[in-house]
Amino acid sequence: MRSRAVSWSLERAEDHLLSLELFGMNFGLERMRRLLTALGSPQRRYAAVHVVGTNGKSSTVRMTAALLEAAGVRTGAYLSPHLVSFAERVRVADEDLAPEAFGAAVRRAAAAAEKVDRTLAGGERVTQFELLTAAALDELARQGVDVAVVEAGLGGRWDATNVLDAGVAVLTNVGLEHTRWLGPTVPDIAREKLAVVRSDATLVLGEVDAEVEALAHETGATIVRPAQLDVPLHGYQRTNFLLAAAAVRAHLATLEIGPARPGGLDAAQAAAVAARVSVPGRLQTIGEDPLTILDGAHNPAGMAALVAALPEAIGSRPLVAVVSVLDDKDAAGMLRALLGHCEAVIFTASRHPRALPPATLASLASQLTQSASRSGTGEGPPSELVPDPAAALERARALAGPDGAVLATGSIYLVADLLAESGRRKASAL
Repeated sequence: MRSRAVSWSLERAEDHLLSLELFGMNFGLERMRRLLTALGSPQRRYAAVHVVGTNGKSSTVRMTAALLEAAGVRTGAYLSPHLVSFAERVRVADEDLAPEAFGAAVRRAAAAAEKVDRTLAGGERVTQFELLTAAALDELARQGVDVAVVEAGLGGRWDATNVLDAGVAVLTNVGLEHTRWLGPTVPDIAREKLAVVRSDATLVLGEVDAEVEALAHETGATIVRPAQLDVPLHGYQRTNFLLAAAAVRAHLATLEIGPARPGGLDAAQAAAVAARVSVPGRLQTIGEDPLTILDGAHNPAGMAALVAALPEAIGSRPLVAVVSVLDDKDAAGMLRALLGHCEAVIFTASRHPRALPPATLASLASQLTQSASRSGTGEGPPSELVPDPAAALERARALAGPDGAVLATGSIYLVADLLAESGRRKASAL
């Protein structure tokens, strides 16, 4: 008698994924190729838009997918990281994948990974990100999407997502990040990201310097820049939306236009999508009186973009910031960009094991303020240490008062802690 496969619940799927963190990261594409072969090569059953870059990838992916849906294209998306549940990383028709579908997808990928692991030498195993990526690509094929908009995880060249034959790629921007793996300079990092771009593809190029632009041209791809649109977004999210719109136009240009095909994307459609698109953890308003915003900026470039968006986001309200930063991030660069715009700061620590202690952040802020003062006695905004993120947010709201504004930032993991229900979050450290 044939035994029936037992479907996995969302919780079991997430527990399995978390169990793979023990094995960490292991770059290379051979395991991923074997895994997808075991699943029937699902990535070949749809077109793809591949999004790489330092900042803005998740927003650009969500916006691209929403715009494609508005243009009549059945679209899937794969993003990372998530805030509360792993299932947030896979979206179809502009909605998160249903829990039961996610559980089934991870179970299928786990079964395929068991077969692949038996073929690997030297103790290698399929990694967490590889299994999750394979589960996503397989489920998107099963869902019958016409195009998948896929966010690269880390870099590009050796990232598990670099198994796509994407006709359209997007490079949002390039800054110093993950230098241990991607290289010590911006051009080094750009080369790793641009390695996903095929010579016959269209590359949508964001805000990059002349050296990175020259490297982009070396890929042989057709380079396009975003056009201006009148959309109800401000700051860096407007920049991301324009990139998304350019990617959508590039993809639609590859389709045969006919009665059953989408006819394009007009300005009114774009404006309507911009008005309703939601990107959790990016300029996300979660409260009023005081205005309370969450933003996962986690490097100096991201923080600078966030600060540039603040005048439109909060107006003249006095700002109290809640800050947590991981120990592998440039905390000094982020604080240098942020502190001058704050009336007060609450230093806290996300529940991530690499979160810097609040006292370390406060000490660093004090050093930055003094070094920026000619006399060496300058004072920055008053600060407090509140180790628990939720308590830190409440203290910031009390300090800001109903006419002020509160911004929680510095780490996507801080944002996740503040959004998650108690005991609900299934966060990956990878």
